[in-house]
Amino acid sequence: MIIKSIAETSYSGMFKVAPEEGSAFYIRKEYLPDGLFERIDVGAEFDQTETDSLMDAGLTCAVELKAVSYLARAEQSRFGLTRKLTEKKYDKKYVEAALTYLEVCGYLSDQRYAIAWLNTRSTNHYEGRSRLSAELAARGIARDVANQALNEFFTEHDEDEICRKAYEKLSKTKSGDKLTEAMMRAGFSFKQIKSLL
Repeated sequence: MIIKSIAETSYSGMFKVAPEEGSAFYIRKEYLPDGLFERIDVGAEFDQTETDSLMDAGLTCAVELKAVSYLARAEQSRFGLTRKLTEKKYDKKYVEAALTYLEVCGYLSDQRYAIAWLNTRSTNHYEGRSRLSAELAARGIARDVANQALNEFFTEHDEDEICRKAYEKLSKTKSGDKLTEAMMRAGFSFKQIKSLL
């Protein structure tokens, strides 16, 4: 590969590279082996191994840009974003590299996602800690991250009040053991349920 042009883009640290033959692509120094980025200049020539490294960096940048488009719409978990990108047929190694970079930069955060998800979920659902913890686990959130987010959530929201609202809602259609079972499925402890009964 021979480089025809290289120019920095408006996206910090990303460069557009145009080879003499083939399509232009984007690269980022972080996705290249040490020393390769510094050699990129107009007229620079690269052997097949170096060309492969440049192409890998280009494919990783393509994944990064797609991931950022998802993140611009809403917070995402790494697990969920990995699934979305692999469903779009992006290679897993490029997905892993791009998402790791986005985490290091602070654009992708399971902690932020968990807090945002809990706040959104609480608008339509009345659920206790154990149910919310299970829901976060199903979304690929690590236990320690989920516990931190739940602790933060329950400092702002009274769990006993949420339990009372769940009880009021469920008691319209259930009673006795069925009501207790429904409350437990909603993630409330037997102690919390008993205090309402």
